[in-house]
Amino acid sequence: MNKLKQRWGITSGFQFAIILIVFAITGSTAAYLSKPILAWFGIVKGEVSAWVYYPLYIVLIFPVYQVLLISIGTIFGQFKFFWAFEKKMLRGMGLGFLFRDKKNARD
Repeated sequence: MNKLKQRWGITSGFQFAIILIVFAITGSTAAYLSKPILAWFGIVKGEVSAWVYYPLYIVLIFPVYQVLLISIGTIFGQFKFFWAFEKKMLRGMGLGFLFRDKKNARD
């Protein structure tokens, strides 16, 4: 636990607990909300092949999770942490161009 707190730059055990709660809520909520979103697009589990439904479901969870992570993190007062976490994660996936700014621009 101390290694993770140090890696994330957290000094408080309370903040650590809040961050873990936000991750748990976000993951569950993203999975829960992705099904109705697919249904809204007319993609329903029983009406399309599982080979189509599940890949779309998994792919849809990703952007829903990203939005919820920032939103729920902000509600819990941890915007700064989750914004930095989000940028680091997306940069690691090769999507860092989405957050390119003058201050952190690399040539």
